[in-house]
Amino acid sequence: MCQWLEVSRSGFYEWRDRPASASQLRRDRLGALIAVIFEEFEQTHGHRRIHAELLRRRVPCSADLVADIMRELGLRACQRRAYRVTTVPGDEPVDIPDLVQRDFTADEPGTKLVGDITYIRTWQGWLYLATVIDCATKMVVGWSMADHMRTGLVTSAMDMARGRIDVKPGCVFHSDRGTQYVSAEHRKYIAHAGMRSSVGRTGVCWDNAMAESFFSALKNELVYRTVFPTRKHAHRAIARYIEVFYNRRRLHSGLGYRTPAEALEELLQTPQAA
Repeated sequence: MCQWLEVSRSGFYEWRDRPASASQLRRDRLGALIAVIFEEFEQTHGHRRIHAELLRRRVPCSADLVADIMRELGLRACQRRAYRVTTVPGDEPVDIPDLVQRDFTADEPGTKLVGDITYIRTWQGWLYLATVIDCATKMVVGWSMADHMRTGLVTSAMDMARGRIDVKPGCVFHSDRGTQYVSAEHRKYIAHAGMRSSVGRTGVCWDNAMAESFFSALKNELVYRTVFPTRKHAHRAIARYIEVFYNRRRLHSGLGYRTPAEALEELLQTPQAA
């Protein structure tokens, strides 16, 4: 081997027995910490979020270094799947405007909410999930699960949202044109709650991008990696994902790599500080 590499035997042994440099030792320690964080977040965080978590733990490093170490260790976050249109539009045209126009930001909690429905496969059949997300914090403030997708599924999620946050008068509730959201029952509910309805176009995922983004994360980070024997198993796992992981642990790039719970706490404290 030494002859092939054109190096001396003594030079090879000196290289082999040389102690690791301070730089290599730091890289090894950082690699061990990155592997721990990767598992703590259930293999869902890529190098940018892990870099943000390291900074939160007061471990200075660059995002490129984190990406390089993760590549060396073979750590790769779970990947997203292609989007599929699943909205079932109503039979009759509706005159509800789009009050959001793809602007999923808000200065104050309870002023702009988005909702949608998705479905999860179990061995017992489909489990349907309706969610309500606050645009100010990206927090899932309301959710409901059932073995049906009638309008009561979405109003139950909205009941939870109204019980958890202060929904302001005139709050915009945005959704797609699914039958549940344009039904007379849902529109009556919105009017009674003092809210304003808003809908996007049928089959255009960008018009309800915030809700679609959450469902993409949920399925990528949990559903596609799990087998649910019963609806009860799925219900328990999804509730844990929303309340424990997504709202309180998962770092969101749109929030400056904070959690929705941290964003909500900061917004609620702002008026007091003023």
